[in-house]
Amino acid sequence: MTQTLTPGDQTAALRDAGPRLARGLLAAGGVLLTVALTFLGLLAITFVIGRVVPIDPVLAVVGDRASRETYDAVRLAMGLDDPLLVQFARYVGAVVQGDLGQSVATGRAVASDLARVFPATLEMATIGILIGVVVGVPMGVLAAARQGTWVDQVIRVVGLAGYAIPAFWLGLVGLVLFYAKLRWVGGPGRIDLFLDGMVPVRTGLLLVDSLIAGNWAALRSAASHIVLPATILGFFSLAYIARMTRSFMLEQLGQEYITTARVKGVPERVVIWRHAFRPIRVQLVTVIGLSYAGLLEGSVMIETVFSWPGIGNYLTTALLNADMNAVLGATLVIGAVFIGINKGSDLLYRLLDPRART
Repeated sequence: MTQTLTPGDQTAALRDAGPRLARGLLAAGGVLLTVALTFLGLLAITFVIGRVVPIDPVLAVVGDRASRETYDAVRLAMGLDDPLLVQFARYVGAVVQGDLGQSVATGRAVASDLARVFPATLEMATIGILIGVVVGVPMGVLAAARQGTWVDQVIRVVGLAGYAIPAFWLGLVGLVLFYAKLRWVGGPGRIDLFLDGMVPVRTGLLLVDSLIAGNWAALRSAASHIVLPATILGFFSLAYIARMTRSFMLEQLGQEYITTARVKGVPERVVIWRHAFRPIRVQLVTVIGLSYAGLLEGSVMIETVFSWPGIGNYLTTALLNADMNAVLGATLVIGAVFIGINKGSDLLYRLLDPRART
């Protein structure tokens, strides 16, 4: 039966909607202000780094054989003789407009270079975090449910190995064993050389672009090249996720309501997954978000070992070439990714936990 609102009820509803809308706008404004201030702080840090490192940006442009007149002219053109506050204001204005400067090594705009290399890192890190979540969360739950048994000990050793084994060593061993010896996976790079450039770039994600183009040979090649580095990243991710999941689960399994559920005869599977696991989902959101951001930022070694054309490899090359515009641009993008993932995790946290909305 349909209930018709009276004019008084409609007036009350409109009167309550105003404060709710105001609170929503205020909360959104607070989030935007926090993001803006955090990003401004990130800009300040990158600006200071660019000024304190013992690398002369002018020499990177003109070379060490340039005359003093050329050096002074380029320095003046770059605005390095202006006060630091003026330089910082100019830097902020350029970044806001998407101008990260020119790369000395590639001769292209840094923003264009980053747009080209970042999807490669994003693709590999995304597969890595999926492996970490799909494998790490059940491992952590199982370790907590079997606390003190050999299963728990094995999972804890795996987690410890994820912290102790250097990424470059594991990458080299993986290449020698699975590529050079067994030939199970592709070698360094994103795709076989004879297929490079055969897939039209639409998203920058080679697996997705190959699928869209219907190029199955390229899809198989890209999958064989990404499986090993992504799995290694996933191993480091699952070690952290499994460890944190185990810790959260042990805390929940020690609560009185879990004991009550077991006394009532609730099946152990229901006790673990419905009663104990459900409350820790909110905590896992933050853990997974931080792990994902860490994979995007910390894949430098893996990209170097596998010659992966991502942002980590780009940053390493820029450092070796003293290309400060590229270094600062890559650092800025990585920092922005951290900010975005943290805010996204916070939003998801609020959606999953109604208590956080207050």
